[in-house]
Amino acid sequence: MTENRIGFIGAGYMGYGMAHNLIKNNFNLSVICNKNRNPIDKLVAQGAKELKNYKDLCDISNIIIMCVTNTPIALEIINKLKPYLKINTMIIDITTHHSNGSIEVNNLLSSNKIRYVEAPVMGGPVQAEQGILGAIVGSKKENYEDAKKILLNFCKEAIYFGEIGKGAKAKLLSNFLSLGTTTFVIETLKAANHLNLDLQKLYDVAKLGSGNSGALNRIADKAINGDYTGYVFSVKNAVKDLTYINELMSDIPNADKLSHLTKSIYEEAVKNGKGDLLMSELIKE
Repeated sequence: MTENRIGFIGAGYMGYGMAHNLIKNNFNLSVICNKNRNPIDKLVAQGAKELKNYKDLCDISNIIIMCVTNTPIALEIINKLKPYLKINTMIIDITTHHSNGSIEVNNLLSSNKIRYVEAPVMGGPVQAEQGILGAIVGSKKENYEDAKKILLNFCKEAIYFGEIGKGAKAKLLSNFLSLGTTTFVIETLKAANHLNLDLQKLYDVAKLGSGNSGALNRIADKAINGDYTGYVFSVKNAVKDLTYINELMSDIPNADKLSHLTKSIYEEAVKNGKGDLLMSELIKE
């Protein structure tokens, strides 16, 4: 049986925890530094090999994991990888794409006989490091079965949605729900501050009703003590995801209105210079 040699592109804010768990589970891992040296240095200290270019990464890897911010960046990287990719290399793409983004990536690779798997995840950096993300997978079924063996090293579950493209759409719908819920929590806590209500008591009451949620517990539990880092996702990334969600929802009555309204809240925050804040930090604004 051939040893899996994994190349990791995008071992940064989100990718670090995934790469960390792969090393912890004794995978042969190579990484490339993009912007942030800190996670790369930590991974190298844990046993990863740092490579300087995509050719070396492709030469040494039979599986490549790509964890980048959006579709344009993913397409740019794939175009740089293409000349060096070996036949039957598997690419596991963690990127949150627009609704047809993963299809565009796969189309670029179709002539290279590459095994492409879209696997965007639910959860953030904390869940990545704990190994409890949830992967949303679109691919050929046989590729899913092989990719699952890798994904379950940093995911609690890897759920198969079918052909390429369905994973991206399911991820955006899931983000629509999570960003919407998070927005309601943030605006509720802001309103409570404005109305001079006791946050702890409001949180205790909210947990007893149907408004209880993961977002409420992650955000309110910390905000009560003046810590607004409960939801580790930036305002500008929320705008990016909601732009993709708006495109997906454009022909769906009511859902399109909700997604546009939610996006407008964070667009206004970006205009006011708050794009780099975490969403939950808006509570104190």
